[in-house]
Amino acid sequence: MASLRKASCYSKMKVVPYTRWSKRKQKGFIKMVPAQKIVKFAMGKGGEYNSGKLPLILTVVNAEKVQVQIRHNALEACRQVLNKKLNEALNGQYFLKVVPFPHHIQRENRMLTGAGADRLSSGMQLSFGKAIAKAALLKKEAPLFIIAVSTEKGVRVARSALKEIKSKLPLKIRVDFKDLTKEKVKENKTAKENKPVKTLKKE
Repeated sequence: MASLRKASCYSKMKVVPYTRWSKRKQKGFIKMVPAQKIVKFAMGKGGEYNSGKLPLILTVVNAEKVQVQIRHNALEACRQVLNKKLNEALNGQYFLKVVPFPHHIQRENRMLTGAGADRLSSGMQLSFGKAIAKAALLKKEAPLFIIAVSTEKGVRVARSALKEIKSKLPLKIRVDFKDLTKEKVKENKTAKENKPVKTLKKE
């Protein structure tokens, strides 16, 4: 049984996006496109998130200083863990979004190992490789996941769930927190301060 190659072979490698495929196989560089493993990109209460009813927002960001490749199976594994933990603890009162879309296609030139492999393997001849997986190319500070909740309990649940997915990711992450209710209060306060005072004219 063929096993998937280690993510460390690709994660920090700087590459040009390899995406060109055509409906006509003769005209495309890529003959076979791997199936997308991410089932859903948005889960939970999307309407409440758009209307501002989930004001506490946690954004998971790429903390590496270089561009990183992250495979679709790693994103799907993280999505399943986050969605399960949030749904069990918050009873559906949350919003979860997977931000990056895996479009880069990774290749592998399979080599045989073991006794007698040198007679069976072609070595570096025609070493371009075959498509094996899809990956998303993440730049520095690029977001991975967005989680929106309405309570402090939801924030604690989300942070504990994010600790569990660290081992599934090939990169360092940072969690940015934003409270939209406090920002609205500040905006209203500054608007009142900047509001011009009406003066009464004496007749």
